Amino acid sequence: MRTFLRSAGALLLLATIPAATVPPSLTGDLTPVHDPAIIADNGTYYLFVTGHVRSRDGLISLRTSTDLKHWRLRGASFPALPAWADKHVPGIAGMWAPDITKSGDEYRLYYSLSTFGKNRSAIGLATARRLDPAAPAANWVDKGPVVESTAGGDYNAIDPAAFTDAEGKQWLAFGSFWSGIKLIALDPATGLRQPGTPMHSLAARPSPGAIEAPFVIRRGRYYYLFASFDFCCRGAKSSYNTVVGRATTPTGPYLDCAGTPMLRGGGTPVLASGQGTGSRYVGRGHNAILQAPDGDRIVYHAYDTQRNGTPTLRIQRLRWDAEGWPNAD
Repeated sequence: MRTFLRSAGALLLLATIPAATVPPSLTGDLTPVHDPAIIADNGTYYLFVTGHVRSRDGLISLRTSTDLKHWRLRGASFPALPAWADKHVPGIAGMWAPDITKSGDEYRLYYSLSTFGKNRSAIGLATARRLDPAAPAANWVDKGPVVESTAGGDYNAIDPAAFTDAEGKQWLAFGSFWSGIKLIALDPATGLRQPGTPMHSLAARPSPGAIEAPFVIRRGRYYYLFASFDFCCRGAKSSYNTVVGRATTPTGPYLDCAGTPMLRGGGTPVLASGQGTGSRYVGRGHNAILQAPDGDRIVYHAYDTQRNGTPTLRIQRLRWDAEGWPNAD
């Protein structure tokens, strides 16, 4: 399981949801949604997303659902940027690409601070003891930066994704373009970076290095690294697509089904971009995985060609073949 208690929180909830081969159409507040992160808790699914990045509404908007089908917008998770944001990332206007986990009785919301196309960036952390749909910004306490990147460096500290390994050690994968996907160890007591530990490289692509949005889960003896290839944020022209590789240790090496290392551009397709197929939804990427007893789901955003390329929430069943590779219905 990827989350500290992300999947365990879904056990009781999903036991009441009828199984379905293909999820029905989603309804409710489905746009604008980029970069969804999901957790199940006490009968409710909480979805944290990138919304309008240049306004207060962009401070990680929260949606909720009780059935994974109908979604309700609850509001922004934060009333303002953290006090340290502008000093560390000058010109920052909003928050991007959240990740939500639970460790013990503490919820941990990781978020990205950056400006588009630059790598002077930071990943921050806020914690809370409870989630409140009626007051989404009421309980979060900011804990400051977890990891940063600087102009001139070779990586980009955005797109966080936390997970726990088989031995209970906590990790944070992240990265976008530049030298690709990175991994750092977390202090389980704080959720911040474990001091004195190295940064590992998990995946990369040749120039222009179009890989980002990692998401790692543990299933059986393997760790699966999902990532997005190519380009988001171009509306109906977006070419985002989702790939996966796997490894027997959190630090890799991650290989695709053909044995190609993800550090050398490998990746087994999970979600095609949809471009050139006549599909309504294209540019399918920046996924989260919801692991549950009745089957796994892949939660992601795509661009609706019938609504001028609006970024939209999508959820599909994730199936696993006999060789242990995932594919989306």
